Amino acid sequence: MPPAVRLAVIGAGLIGQRHIQHILAEPGTALAAIVDPAAAAPALAARAGAPWFATIADMLAAVPAPDGAIIATPNQLHVEHGLACIAGGVAMLVEKPIADDVAAAARLVAAAEAAGLPLLVGHHRRHNPLITAARQAIADGRLGRITAVHGTCWLAKPAEYFEVPWRRAQGAGPILINLIHDIDLLRHLCGDIVSVQAFASNAMRGHEVEETAVILMRFAGGALGTLTVSDTTVAPWSWEFTSGENPAYTHTAETCYMIGGTRGALAIPSLDLWHHDARPDWFTPLQRVRLPAARQDPLVLQIRNFCAVIRGEAAPVVSGRDGLDTLRVIAAIQRAIASGGAATPE
Repeated sequence: MPPAVRLAVIGAGLIGQRHIQHILAEPGTALAAIVDPAAAAPALAARAGAPWFATIADMLAAVPAPDGAIIATPNQLHVEHGLACIAGGVAMLVEKPIADDVAAAARLVAAAEAAGLPLLVGHHRRHNPLITAARQAIADGRLGRITAVHGTCWLAKPAEYFEVPWRRAQGAGPILINLIHDIDLLRHLCGDIVSVQAFASNAMRGHEVEETAVILMRFAGGALGTLTVSDTTVAPWSWEFTSGENPAYTHTAETCYMIGGTRGALAIPSLDLWHHDARPDWFTPLQRVRLPAARQDPLVLQIRNFCAVIRGEAAPVVSGRDGLDTLRVIAAIQRAIASGGAATPE
C-alpha cells in the first residue's frame, strides 16, 4: 500500500469538521493537523488525534509540511491562507468561493501555477454521481444541441441565521453563498456563460444584502437560461432539497434544474430524460427514461480526487481556474444588478 496522503484542515468550522470526519474515515488519508485559532479547536484536534496549531506558520514550523491542505476558513481569508500554503509547498483544496473578489482569486491561481502546486476549489457538487451522469448524457449527444436552461434555488433561512451581523451585509447573500454552486454546475454541464442580466430584491427582510435574485444567462454555445435564487421563499425546489446530498436538509422528489436541447430534455436531479422515439415532433408522444446513477457522498469523492491529484494520478475535477471562472460570472451578476444592464464575465 502507498503511504497515506497527509492532509491538514485549516479552519475547523462546520464544513471543516465534515472534512475532518471524512479524512479520518477514508482509507489512504491521514489527518496531519488542524489549524484554527478558535478556543474550541485544541479539544477538537485532541479528539481527532491530530496536532493543533493556531496558524499555518506555526504548523509549518513544527511538523513536516502536509501533502495537502483543505482551506475551510472564511472567504476573505482564502487568499491569505492559500498563499501561506504555497510558500510552504503545500497543495490546496480551497472551499468555495475561491476568494471574495476576482482580482484576489486571480492572484492566488497565478501563484499556485507559478509554484507548480495543485489548487482545487470546493465546488463539491461536480463530484456527485448525479452530475457525472448528467454531464455524460449531454456529452453523448442525448439532448442534442443545448437550447434552454432553467434553474431554481428557493429555500427559507430562519430569522436566527441573520443574528450574525456579517450575514446581513453585502457579499453574504444567497448569490455568493448559494447561487455560486448552481452557476458552477450549469457551467460544468452547459458550457461557459458569456453574458448575464440580473435583478435583486431585499423587500421582505430589508437587510442590506439581497434575498432574492433572478438572472438571465447566455451560454457560449448559444443556449439561453434563467436562474432564480431566494433565501426567503418556502419551497422544495433547490439542489439542497432535491439531491438528498446533505442529510441536514429535507429530501424532496422534485426538480431544481431543467436542461433542454434539440433532441431531448433532462430533469436534474431525477435524471429523467425526455425524448421522442423518432424525430422531434410535438404531435408525437414523449418518452421518458431515467438515467442510472450511484449514490455517493460528493465530499468523500472530492477528497479522493484531491489525493489522486497529489499522487499525480488524476486531474482536478474543479481546478483553481474553474473556481476563478465561476467567480467571474458571479461578479458579472453583481455588476448587472448594480447597473440594470447586461454584463460579461471578465
